[in-house]
Amino acid sequence: MRFLLVDRILEWTPNERIVGLKNITMSEDFLEFHFPRYPVMPGIMILESLTQLAGWLEAASSDFENWTLLEHVRHSKFYGFALPGDQVRLEIETVPCDEDGKRVFRCTAKLEDRRCAVAEIETRVVPMLDVESPEEQRFFFKILTRELAYFATERTRRKR
Repeated sequence: MRFLLVDRILEWTPNERIVGLKNITMSEDFLEFHFPRYPVMPGIMILESLTQLAGWLEAASSDFENWTLLEHVRHSKFYGFALPGDQVRLEIETVPCDEDGKRVFRCTAKLEDRRCAVAEIETRVVPMLDVESPEEQRFFFKILTRELAYFATERTRRKR
């Protein structure tokens, strides 16, 4: 099973930062047993959402030649629960790293204006072709940033 845990990308600056959203719905598979009768998004899934968003930053910044894989969680802290119906705001900033082939990111997950999780992660840069199709990921990125939705709306307006 594969979890795609970024629902939208709100903004991004190449090689610097990216902001996205994860909407939690009652139909998420991971909520079934975490916890019975009190569904909570597991902290590790929030961390995975942040890691995926960091991958999108690397992909978009490298014209979809690279992706990142989580290698090390330098530190993390969780402050509260994310529940069905919540919208988690994911914020990623790059941290300077001297080691070739590595990226470090400072990550924050927020529910409205309060922190839900923070982490600093270390990733390894890998060729996109080793993990995904660059063209497919470029297409998904356009959906996540609403670039394709914008064009579809414009086409509909022009036909009227």
